[in-house]
Amino acid sequence: MKTVYFEDDVVVVLDQRKLPGEVVYEKLDTVEKVAEAIKLLMVRGAPLIGVTAAFGLAMAVSQFKGSREELKSYFKQAKDLLASTRPTAVNLFWALNRMEQVFNQYAGEDVEIIKKKLKQTALKMYEEDIKVNEAIGEYGSELLPVSARVMTICNAGAAATCGFGTALGVVRAGFNKGRVDKVWACETRPVLQGARLTVWELIQDNIPVTLITDNMAGYVMNLGNVDVVVVGADRIAANGDTANKIGTYSLAVLAYHHNIPFYVAAPLSTIDLNIGSGGDIPIEERDKDEVRKIKDFYITVEDVDVFNPAFDVTPNHLIKGIITEKGVITPPFSEGIKMLKGK
Repeated sequence: MKTVYFEDDVVVVLDQRKLPGEVVYEKLDTVEKVAEAIKLLMVRGAPLIGVTAAFGLAMAVSQFKGSREELKSYFKQAKDLLASTRPTAVNLFWALNRMEQVFNQYAGEDVEIIKKKLKQTALKMYEEDIKVNEAIGEYGSELLPVSARVMTICNAGAAATCGFGTALGVVRAGFNKGRVDKVWACETRPVLQGARLTVWELIQDNIPVTLITDNMAGYVMNLGNVDVVVVGADRIAANGDTANKIGTYSLAVLAYHHNIPFYVAAPLSTIDLNIGSGGDIPIEERDKDEVRKIKDFYITVEDVDVFNPAFDVTPNHLIKGIITEKGVITPPFSEGIKMLKGK
């Protein structure tokens, strides 16, 4: 499954809002359309958001018609637009900053060379993401007990990345080794990424999955039917506190109470050394209608007040390990993070 690609220098993305009912690809021929696609969750998942933004920035520069002197302000305008879309997902800023470094490196060259180098960098980031996910899956699969029953929330799979997935990458690798018996997928309100995307992905791979509502997780754990919880991340602070889809904190507390190991699977690019702890992570608050409605149908009073944070923060003491492409970080997280980020 391709989630983003170039077609004749136009960015093409899988519209995740329409899954699983329809598999639809949308052509985004302006940077404004790429930004809107990220905002509206047509494109979602921290790693994929970053790579898609890089694709959008490369496309924007490829469309530039002015002089080299005008290109710098044009580049900054496009970068700032993309950076404004999702405040919590640090991979977005990591990817845009990496593109900016390439832009600055070749700023003195011919404009056509700059265009070429930016596109090459975006494509390289796409390829790297798949390899990173596979490495995360390999490290994470070794942590799973035999015949593991894994619980997860949201979608940290192929749809959230350029392929394979982070938390679902661990599941896929574990299943391929015969270590996973089943997956408990929380539906993930309010946008139902677990019900729509995670279930769909696992069924495509013939991995046994059972869907539950978010508020059933504690009961399922209490029945003794969960061996491990694996989730993704949108930003990890320097001390290991982790921001992920709203509801993740609740799962971590429940897992802690039931003595179930709770793991976070994410690339090192998701770790933000500039953020000391989870309290400093910016939390995006989204449109109230995401809670009031499912698809186009209101499920409550139309003008009821709504609080709709997209993410919550899991404190590090609830996390057993952070699974990255270079290994598993265990407490004390600050030391392990510094060591792996420095490699």
